Amino acid sequence: MKLKVIGTGSKGNAYLLENEQEALLIECGVSIMEIKKAVDFKVNKISGCIVTHEHNDHAKSIEEVLKSGIPVFATKGTFLGKTIQSAYWRRVYEIKQRDEFEVGRFKVISFPINHDVNEPCGYLIYHPDCGITLFLTDTYYSNFTFKGLNNIIVEANYDTEIIDEKLRDKKFLRDRIYKSHMNLDTCMDFLKANDLTAVNNIVLIHLSDSNSHELNFRKKVSEMTGKTVSVASNGMELSFNKTPF
Repeated sequence: MKLKVIGTGSKGNAYLLENEQEALLIECGVSIMEIKKAVDFKVNKISGCIVTHEHNDHAKSIEEVLKSGIPVFATKGTFLGKTIQSAYWRRVYEIKQRDEFEVGRFKVISFPINHDVNEPCGYLIYHPDCGITLFLTDTYYSNFTFKGLNNIIVEANYDTEIIDEKLRDKKFLRDRIYKSHMNLDTCMDFLKANDLTAVNNIVLIHLSDSNSHELNFRKKVSEMTGKTVSVASNGMELSFNKTPF
């Protein structure tokens, strides 16, 4: 299994878990053309798309994805936040914030997260090739911990010291970020609280362009966890197997 980063950050998020036979699209916040290019235009290889919430940097291409024949799984609150023509609703799969469902050979569990939208969620994703993968973004805190994880894709959006300095005169914007995104310290506390015994990869995603420091973030998380840590970048591909080999 591979993880392909099509896009990450405020300009657009989309990620693929892909092997030779099938792929799962996580988020569709980039153009449909970028998504098609990522699978060499073999769109029928994508078993489905799971979306965390309605914001455009995560869901702007949702109708184009449906139009391309790809089923989309998201909460009712997420779908209500988007405009979708009735012709494509047959490929819409409404899930609950606490739910279990299958997308091809991928087994997915959704769980609620803390963001400033209606019914956002994170995902636990199981596939025989990659084991259990956690996908967690756009939440200032996680109410849950997890066992048996093999790979982690998690938001580390900003450094509190940087944002306090830059936005000290913009309290509204600063507080909005505080209440909608996960900072580095919270991310590290979350990782500490989880069972990382079987984890092969930790991928930090959705870093703020102006309020984070990529090398510092990777160094801190790597030193704390002793795991292989990557900072997602557009076009990145990583081996994402159940075991290191």
